Amino acid sequence: MITKKVIVGGGTEFPLNGQLVLPDDLTERVPAVVFVHGSGPSNMDEQIYSLTPFKDLAEGLAERGIASIRYDKRTYAYARKVAKLAGVVTVKEETIEDAIRAADLARTIPEIDPERIFIVGHSMGAMLAPRIDAEGGNFRGLVLMAGTPLRLENIVIRQLKQASGEGSGIMKMVVKLEDKIFSKKFDGLYDMPDDEARRKKFFGGTSLYYFKEMGRKTAAEYLIESDKPVLIMQGGMDFQVLKDVDFAAFQKLLADRPNVEYRLYDDLNHLFVKGVFNSIMLAAREYKKKQHIGPEVIDDIAAFVKSN
Repeated sequence: MITKKVIVGGGTEFPLNGQLVLPDDLTERVPAVVFVHGSGPSNMDEQIYSLTPFKDLAEGLAERGIASIRYDKRTYAYARKVAKLAGVVTVKEETIEDAIRAADLARTIPEIDPERIFIVGHSMGAMLAPRIDAEGGNFRGLVLMAGTPLRLENIVIRQLKQASGEGSGIMKMVVKLEDKIFSKKFDGLYDMPDDEARRKKFFGGTSLYYFKEMGRKTAAEYLIESDKPVLIMQGGMDFQVLKDVDFAAFQKLLADRPNVEYRLYDDLNHLFVKGVFNSIMLAAREYKKKQHIGPEVIDDIAAFVKSN
């Protein structure tokens, strides 16, 4: 395995530190993947407590003859600068622009086949992957890990309800109150003028326009318009995105489409490591347990990339 430092978006206002990982003993150009983070600030490894999913995947794919590029998320590298743009920032500035820049960078690397660049989006990155492809990523195929065809606000409210159902005492009361307050904020969102949505805050510096802009077109709507190869992956013990709701919805909405494949891993969680508690209230405790993504997940991604 060969690793090299790269800069995604060099020469722009937001250059990002990244890492190129190449297989050893290259004799020809190889396919590559670009990793796209889930929600929130995140480093290039997509580190969540003790887990480093993108690092695991990058190293595993290199062992299987596939290159990759991963990079620090803009909201991680430029947290204060982005925070000053509250009400203006959407997923376009937060995620999409940089993913396209990473794909463009991959096509300039001599060891990589420019015609075989794939996107691997995780969680919210999976929700955005079809849009990234349509808006300039121009990928050969898409891998959606723990994504959903539902809108982001639906997932946020659902997770609050899950937490309320699992909580107890004061914590249960607090989460119920948050659910009530936040749910009300989304009333009439898509009829709300854009300027008003930009002024109104959901939480912290995130405006309602962030949700409105993203929710105008879902991942499933983009996928229906495309015939590119897609691999949709889901953990059976994922308590953030649900196999019986989100994964099942993809299967229903994209039924009988020969370009779409599905993989369900019964004992894996949202980070595609072994599930422990199956509880959203114990997420931090679960993600603090040191684990690595297993070979079955990496094998499936590698097989998908090599066959397309």
